[in-house]
Amino acid sequence: MPLPKMPTKPAALLSPKDYPKAEKNVTVKTSPAKAVGQATKLAQKATEVIQASQTAAKTVTPKAIASTAKPRSTPTAASKPAKTATAVAPAPMPVSTPVLTPVSSVAAVKPATTKISGKPAVLSAPAKTHDHRVKSVTSRAADKTGGTKLFVLDTNVLMHDPSSLFRFEEHDVYLPMITLEELDDHKKGMSEVARNARQISRSLDALVGDIDHHEIEKGTLLSKLGNKDAKGRLFFQTKLQGGTLPEGLPQGKADNQILGVVRALESQFPGRAIVLVSKDINMRIKARALGLPAEDYFNDHVLEDSDLLYTGIVQLPEDFWNKHGKGIESWQESKNGTSTTYYRITGPVIPSLLVNQFVYLEPKNGEASFYGQVRQINGKTAVLQTLRDYGHPKHSVWGVTSRNREQNFALNLLMDPECDFVTLLGQAGTGKTLLALAAGLAQVLETKTYNEIIVTRVTVPVGEDIGFLPGTEEEKMSPWMGAFDDNLEVLNKSDNDAGDWGRAATQDLIRSKIKIKSLNFMRGRTFVNKFLIIDEAQNLTPKQVKTLVTRAGPGTKIICLGNIAQIDTPYLTEGSSGLTYVVDRFKGWAHSGHVTLARGERSRLADHASEIL
Repeated sequence: MPLPKMPTKPAALLSPKDYPKAEKNVTVKTSPAKAVGQATKLAQKATEVIQASQTAAKTVTPKAIASTAKPRSTPTAASKPAKTATAVAPAPMPVSTPVLTPVSSVAAVKPATTKISGKPAVLSAPAKTHDHRVKSVTSRAADKTGGTKLFVLDTNVLMHDPSSLFRFEEHDVYLPMITLEELDDHKKGMSEVARNARQISRSLDALVGDIDHHEIEKGTLLSKLGNKDAKGRLFFQTKLQGGTLPEGLPQGKADNQILGVVRALESQFPGRAIVLVSKDINMRIKARALGLPAEDYFNDHVLEDSDLLYTGIVQLPEDFWNKHGKGIESWQESKNGTSTTYYRITGPVIPSLLVNQFVYLEPKNGEASFYGQVRQINGKTAVLQTLRDYGHPKHSVWGVTSRNREQNFALNLLMDPECDFVTLLGQAGTGKTLLALAAGLAQVLETKTYNEIIVTRVTVPVGEDIGFLPGTEEEKMSPWMGAFDDNLEVLNKSDNDAGDWGRAATQDLIRSKIKIKSLNFMRGRTFVNKFLIIDEAQNLTPKQVKTLVTRAGPGTKIICLGNIAQIDTPYLTEGSSGLTYVVDRFKGWAHSGHVTLARGERSRLADHASEIL
């Protein structure tokens, strides 16, 4: 079905209070009407088979029965189809029962998994997510029986997440004495690890500061400081526990002492589920080799599977306009000198969408494609806005045009003044930095929306560190900003009519509007009317991302760029990265947007290398 025609009477955007109220906890499921119809037809067909078999049984004459070699075969043959048909035919279900799912719809629609590879989601019934967390056998057995566990924490867990003490729900936490010794060794300095060590020490002091020795042995309530979710107790190692370990292991090493404590606790509490929690992979391998249950720390993971990360793009089903075209409204509005078309639609797919999510429909029958962005959602009613085509040279941004669908979505977000926070994910060569810089220059130098561009990134080297660098803050940061210099060269060469002198003057003007800042001096600052680009954001922790995003003042736009497959920060994974954290938390907000760029546009060599290497 083609796009609906424009009505004669234009409509207007409704306020959220004018929409009909939607029911809470309503999940989108496939309409059961079609399934019920199929079930009814199946039941009718089965009834016809039963009636035919009964008629055949009645028409058999005694003479025919006598002429057969096996007289019992005729009634048995007549009764078997009736029993089989009765068992197969389901009873007609009422229309209000949303349990049945048509086989045709399931086959036509793919599961709703959003792959990081760039393939957008297809709207369908929610797929089952698999638990990719590797739990120990002891932990799984305790989950089945419903018993509480005793988690022995390694030092790296506390230094990685100072609030980890209060994230084990109803289970108890045990701290060996060597863990406290290692915390004391790491508390000095200005690094993130030292700050976390000092914070966890303050928390422990607040928990046990007013308790005598006998009560410490009984355990301290973790909910004492106001953490209501922590319903377990905190135990300390108050006496020497001799755990038998293999003779080859050096007894003075901290890891081996913690393993000895776990072995001693197992012998002291034989019926209790005791699990070692450590961020150190080798520590967990060593524990499992000794027959001790060990697990990773999972509570810092935003997602258990990075393939389920929100992509910001969804592909509409082929029959979208047939199911949602009834009672559609459309109108045009002019903003910033451009005319935009809006559609107000109602249908079953709408509740699964999010505000500022991009939708597209590319029919295979030759009809026109549809690209839109969700602007409002209320119940089963949504307002879709058509997009500006930045792939056309007439709409180029600082001489840059989009080369694929995802880049066009990204430029619509970057050039939208109502969108304050933009996140772009994608592998190397997808154009994240180039698009962000082009949009920033266009809005700083042409439309004067922002005063200047501020660029920052995490200074985590891929290889060995090159040591101290001389010069000012910007000169020290210049080796880390090679990617921006490369993209600025591309943007400067786009103007062929300017000549060498004109390009040199333009380059000086651009340099004066771009400031390079270090993350180390961001705390306490406030940026007003700035275009802030955070590159390599996958190397940031959730706390660092919060520190940066909260620097935004009035009129500031923040863009986070990164590739979660290239994380260089120790102890950070795809599930616990700060970039994953903000993508998951900001989705659905009216003033933020996210796009996962799919296709590399750097060169054929770079694209082929990213696929095969």
